Amino acid sequence: MKQKHQFDLTPFEINKKQKISLKDFDPNYTDQLKGKKHSEKTLAEDIKDLANSQELLWASKQNSLLLVFQAMDAAGKDGTIKHVMSGINPQGCDVFSFKQPTEEERLHHFLWRPQQYLPPRGKIAIFNRSYYEEVLVVKVHPEILTKEWIPSRLKNEPLERLWKSRYNEINEFEERVTKNGVSVIKFFLHLSKDEQKRRFLKRLNSPERQWKFSVSDLNERNYWDEYQTAFEEMLSNTSTEYAPWYVIPADNKWFMRALVADIITNRIEKLDLRFPTVSKEQKERLLEIKTQIENE
Repeated sequence: MKQKHQFDLTPFEINKKQKISLKDFDPNYTDQLKGKKHSEKTLAEDIKDLANSQELLWASKQNSLLLVFQAMDAAGKDGTIKHVMSGINPQGCDVFSFKQPTEEERLHHFLWRPQQYLPPRGKIAIFNRSYYEEVLVVKVHPEILTKEWIPSRLKNEPLERLWKSRYNEINEFEERVTKNGVSVIKFFLHLSKDEQKRRFLKRLNSPERQWKFSVSDLNERNYWDEYQTAFEEMLSNTSTEYAPWYVIPADNKWFMRALVADIITNRIEKLDLRFPTVSKEQKERLLEIKTQIENE
């Protein structure tokens, strides 16, 4: 039975080649949900449906799913992944965190690293940050480029040509993997600056949370406006029909998690998966085995 979805997803999905401003998206938006309790009920329903969908994905071995999460620090990527994926079979899901690239990774094209972690058919892969860091962090801090491999044709060109080239290469990469059965869903968790401040202070005031804070978090906060611009340009240039971006209001974690879960279950449902069928000969053989076991 198909799930009755809770949300109209249209306001959150970025249309192809849509030039956006994040000021048009309210990070405190909660749609029709009346509060945390209502949201948790919605999330629980989606988690159940997601578990059933994952079983179909695993059994059919025809498609796979790649979930990409990008956000400012403290937006809730880890918690969203933890809560949304809590009901699925761990055998069918892998999570990869994209930290600073290794020396070997720097010597390759920036899309060499994600290629190694694409999900095989039947599985879900989650990128907690991703190859998009190359048009986010690197764009805000272009000095990083001195340590990276840059094609000779772009070395002496204006940086805008490099970013445009990377956007195009990302789109081509995602189109190629989509054609090979990988459904790509990308989430930008849209956090307000005030809410980030509140969460940072909560971490600093809680001994059990202090380990989650680093000096670099504060340093990157100083580049807030630059990051907002980088995110806007990323969303405008890399949201496609085959690999869309969703802007997820992130000031209320309970709403954010319910919306992400709903989008994932909606996308899997559209794959119209079916459990594998067995041939007439296999059915007869299974019936023989069943009879044999019953008569033991």
